[in-house]
Amino acid sequence: MNKNKIIGCCLLLMLCFCKMAIAQQRILLSNFGAKPDSYENASPALVRAIEQCRKFPNATLVLPGGRLDLWPDGAYKQEIYISNSTENDTLPKVKNVAFLLKEFKNLTIEGNGTQVFLHGKMVAFALFKSSNITIRNLSFDYERPTMSELMLTSVSPTKVEAKLHPDTRYFIKNGKLGFYGEGWKSSNHHTIVFNEIDETLKYSSFKVFLESKAEEKQKGEVVFTGDFSKTKLKAGEKLSIRDPYRDNCGGFISLSQNVLLQNLHLHFMHGLGVVSQFSENITIRKVNVAPRPESGRIISAFADCFHFSGCKGKVLVDSCTTSGAHDDPINVHGTHLQIVAKTGSTKLTVRFMHHQTYGFEAFFKGDSIAFVNPKTLQPIAYAKLKNAVLKNKREMEIETDKPFAANVAVGQCIENLTWTPEVTIRNCRFERTNTRGILMTTRRKVVIENNHFYKTGMHAILIADDAASWFESGPVQDVVIRNNVFEECGYNSTPGSYVIAIAPENHDLVNGFYVHRNILIENNTFKTSVAPLLTAKSVDGLVFRQNKIISSKTVNVTADKTTFHIEACKNVTLTDNSFPADNKPMLTTSHMEKSEVKMDW
Repeated sequence: MNKNKIIGCCLLLMLCFCKMAIAQQRILLSNFGAKPDSYENASPALVRAIEQCRKFPNATLVLPGGRLDLWPDGAYKQEIYISNSTENDTLPKVKNVAFLLKEFKNLTIEGNGTQVFLHGKMVAFALFKSSNITIRNLSFDYERPTMSELMLTSVSPTKVEAKLHPDTRYFIKNGKLGFYGEGWKSSNHHTIVFNEIDETLKYSSFKVFLESKAEEKQKGEVVFTGDFSKTKLKAGEKLSIRDPYRDNCGGFISLSQNVLLQNLHLHFMHGLGVVSQFSENITIRKVNVAPRPESGRIISAFADCFHFSGCKGKVLVDSCTTSGAHDDPINVHGTHLQIVAKTGSTKLTVRFMHHQTYGFEAFFKGDSIAFVNPKTLQPIAYAKLKNAVLKNKREMEIETDKPFAANVAVGQCIENLTWTPEVTIRNCRFERTNTRGILMTTRRKVVIENNHFYKTGMHAILIADDAASWFESGPVQDVVIRNNVFEECGYNSTPGSYVIAIAPENHDLVNGFYVHRNILIENNTFKTSVAPLLTAKSVDGLVFRQNKIISSKTVNVTADKTTFHIEACKNVTLTDNSFPADNKPMLTTSHMEKSEVKMDW
């Protein structure tokens, strides 16, 4: 072999070894002082290990397995403004974060089956301006969840006896029961009751308990004496109680891209769950949101489970389970900001309008926007942004590349058209929630398929859009809902509830204008006797076909016999569906010609 060939081979080998070294750079958390199953605070060790990962272009942080305890002391601190979760400017927005990744690239967190127990109010993980991040094979729980739970063991008109869950810390002062945790005490008591026999969650109230006299029968057992004659509570039911103030989230993904969450078990999340905010290409695969079976708890999420606000690219939720959410398992939306001032022919000041959403950039240079009439949800004009600046926590100043249309006015809203994702939700199970299953508002392609919606308290799927209440945008233009099972959904708001609701909040109907379009609902199975199937408003192109409807006898039939309610829609098809012989479908329409509906019964 000549000299040049030898040199070439040596260089090739060196290059291969370099690539292997980069690819195989593994950082062991145990080398930084973390001791599994020790119940010692591993936060300082975790911070040191994450900062070590920053030194390598392609690192894997390997957790040790077993139980790992993390306290705020020694953990990361980060100011975070969270969509749908930011309230009260008098309280700090600095959060304690377990895994904080800021401007990371190509990092994998390999959980190795580790069970992470958080103490106090902590965010499990937060990503800022990071890309190509994988978090896999670990679980998160709270040592003391911010959800208190108790089971009613005896109920009479004058006395109720209850057994508190062992994870629920409580006190009795001056005959009143209160709840506390690691660094917090409940001030309010939002309450939902779970009936284990029919597996339903319904809104309730803790007021009657607060007005009663509480006495400790023995540790973990409390007797309430008062007027319970007007309650509908039953022995065996379980109450879940939380302070409704959202001051945190389970996980946070901001201004990041190509993020994979895989094989995670989220046993409790305080606040809004996993929030993806202005991020691109998010995959959530085989993530289980449910209490640990051995814990005996019923609630896993303080509010939503997976929340996507102003994202783009592709969102995929695949083979996941949510069980025990106090709010919606999945919510996908943008945010309408309202025009509060015109400062030039190309400049506007816009404002966050909902009290829970503010403090972050909602528009960026180069974004495309639509000007929207909030009463009709009709687009008025379109523009592209030359600049966008966050002036303060609630207002942004935006500048368009050309003078905006003359009919653009103060009081109208703007929607960010660039930050709207394609969404696929498949092979998932949604159960044990008192609210909806999926909320969906995005103008790019949506596929919801092969999922099981089991006893969602409200609509299994809600397609909304509004610029007056939550200010969650925007219209849908291509939605496919197929091969799903909807079982006894909508029990929590009957009569008037529907399994699937298309309900934009356009308070002024405009003849010939439709908010949503191209929605296909096909090959699904509806097992129901508690709620009608479909309500739809302001849709052009709605198809409900080849679905199988099975009457369930487990719940009394609602007084509302309407199967379909269609309002102000066009090009509606209700055909080739299979109904029980004793259940003839019924249709009602309003603000439209009935001839716009094609049906075959």
